[in-house]
Amino acid sequence: MTISSIPVPGAAAMSDGLDPADVPHRVLASGARMPAIGLGTFGSDHVTPKAVAAAVKGAAAVGYRHFDCASVYGNEREVGGALREIVAGGIPREQLWITSKLWNDKHGEADVIPQCRQSLADLGLDYLDTYLVHWPFPNFHPPGCTVESRSADAQPYIHENYLRTWRQMEKLVELGLVKHIGTSNMTIPKLRLLLRDAVVRPAVNEMELHPHFQQPGLFQFVRDEGIEPIGFCPLGSPNRPERDRTPEDTNPLEDPVIVAMARAHRVHPASICIKWGAQRGQTPIPFSTNPANYLANLKAVSGDPLSDGEMQAIAGIDRNCRLIKGQVFLWKEGQSWEDLWDTDGVITPP
Repeated sequence: MTISSIPVPGAAAMSDGLDPADVPHRVLASGARMPAIGLGTFGSDHVTPKAVAAAVKGAAAVGYRHFDCASVYGNEREVGGALREIVAGGIPREQLWITSKLWNDKHGEADVIPQCRQSLADLGLDYLDTYLVHWPFPNFHPPGCTVESRSADAQPYIHENYLRTWRQMEKLVELGLVKHIGTSNMTIPKLRLLLRDAVVRPAVNEMELHPHFQQPGLFQFVRDEGIEPIGFCPLGSPNRPERDRTPEDTNPLEDPVIVAMARAHRVHPASICIKWGAQRGQTPIPFSTNPANYLANLKAVSGDPLSDGEMQAIAGIDRNCRLIKGQVFLWKEGQSWEDLWDTDGVITPP
């Protein structure tokens, strides 16, 4: 069965899609080629697992090969069903790039490998292309919780503990369950310690990246270290959970610079954000269940590039506006969310 014959209700026909060979790739330090755009699968607490799975199937039909998953999203079993259909429909597993992530309550040495095996079972896979430590804090919070929620057992970042978790991540590579391991929501001080002590270096770092939050220091640091930056919230996450919203947040899709470029290119502002991110050198992982939208996102990374002047103009609208602040991971009273992000270049002490 060909790609175009995979039935996807409401999706664009493959003739409107993109040949996966035309999608840019990132070459990791291992030499592996990772598609330079992926489909996120976080339903933001309001999209059903069934709808996310349908989007995965539809996205594969129009040319996506990279899917970013996580156990905490609560939909890996349904996404796994879609992946099985995709492979049965004629797309070889080797052409797919599948990521999952270790959730915060599974940082224990005895938990990492079983948790990865559970994700593999749910996704119906023999191996993952990348497996990430989702957050550097082992601070559990339940899905759908409020911004005031705190774990009674919350801890700061303790490098010795994180390294024990990382050693188990390294064993996943030894066991052949995972091709590459990586980090997410890290900072330069934390990464410096990990790079000093790791046997298997992180292949990727997943981080919030959009025109209003460009993280130039961290972005350049990971690239200089041979780590590929993967950008979540590439559109400013307009549908993020309420707990991640604050009055000072801004929306890059409404920025006059982005809007003007979208008019000039005759595309939606989302396409400009995606095009900018991919052209800059990060791998965006936008989420959408709308076939027209996820197809437009895919085409944005392969169409005509932004000019040097346009890239410079977008560099000038960085507002240092972090949207996913992570307040639920704070470990003591009276803290600010900035304590999670080592904004002064030093890991926040206990």
